[in-house]
Amino acid sequence: MRNPRNTVLASGLALVSAMALTGCVAGEGSAAAGGGEGAGEWSTDTLNIDFATYNPLSLVVREQGWLEEELDGVEVTWVQSDGSNTANENLRAAAIDFGSTAGSAALLARANGSPIRTVDIYSQPEWSAIVVQGDSEIKDVADLEGASIAATKGTDPYFFLLQTLDEAGIPLDEVEVQNLQHADGRAALDNGSVDAWSGLDPIMAAAEAEAGDKLIYRNIDFNTYGFLNAREEFVDEHPDVTQAVVDAYEQARAWALENPEELSALLAEVASIDPEVAATVIEDRTVLDLDPVPGDKQRDVLEVVGPIFVESGDVPAQENVDTALDELFAPEFAQEAVASDG
Repeated sequence: MRNPRNTVLASGLALVSAMALTGCVAGEGSAAAGGGEGAGEWSTDTLNIDFATYNPLSLVVREQGWLEEELDGVEVTWVQSDGSNTANENLRAAAIDFGSTAGSAALLARANGSPIRTVDIYSQPEWSAIVVQGDSEIKDVADLEGASIAATKGTDPYFFLLQTLDEAGIPLDEVEVQNLQHADGRAALDNGSVDAWSGLDPIMAAAEAEAGDKLIYRNIDFNTYGFLNAREEFVDEHPDVTQAVVDAYEQARAWALENPEELSALLAEVASIDPEVAATVIEDRTVLDLDPVPGDKQRDVLEVVGPIFVESGDVPAQENVDTALDELFAPEFAQEAVASDG
């Protein structure tokens, strides 16, 4: 994967303002601080950050090399996340400092004791739906009773499935859920090992185009936004680098909105899918032009799925969910990035 580094972050990053926001003093963390002992240094010399095909902005930041250019003296390592569950596992293990998940997965992790904070909202996607083979006898959600369904636990498609079954009045114990990673779920559907799959784009869009699979149920309200999360310890100890990451994400958002065709081509390359499939994901199923600050809209969505966690046994008590909702968001970094752009 090429990683050109001939473009730097715009001067409008306003890291001096970011330092004032987080309590850093000149020379303590920012290469842009200027003056004072230690100027030109960042508060850490390593940054481990994920990229994911379900997070288009991560692909742009990685491709453009903005972080490598801006964070002089910091070794930036990119790690691919195959799903929200792997991002959460790597965050918990401190294998990465920033990870891409669905909102539901971030709440689940925090409610179960993983110390993460959401620092940016990267998209509002319609990235999950219920998928069957093109010639399946399953025509609607009611037909799922008694079916075998593939889904990746700890991810939006899994919680999409739980909400779908709940809405249809089908108890969870009336279906067989096979816990498979997203790509394996598609393979299981196509080879007949399961009757249905709660899918994730861009794999889902590829299944439609390549195998003729059908989406029998869609509902964007059951998808819980794209959350960029960071380890809480990293946020507390390295607010300067955290700000630089969020600033880069917001530069990527502006680039993506101005260059949708290039973004589709980048997704096609990284995900190894047809460009037309990538265009479907970017243009028809992903909203990037949104407020990146974690806030009430995301909390409203998560307050719906939280009780489902408890009912399904994924979280021990509603108290855990409520506490996680109060502690999850760290909006100040996206607020600063938006103010800088303004």
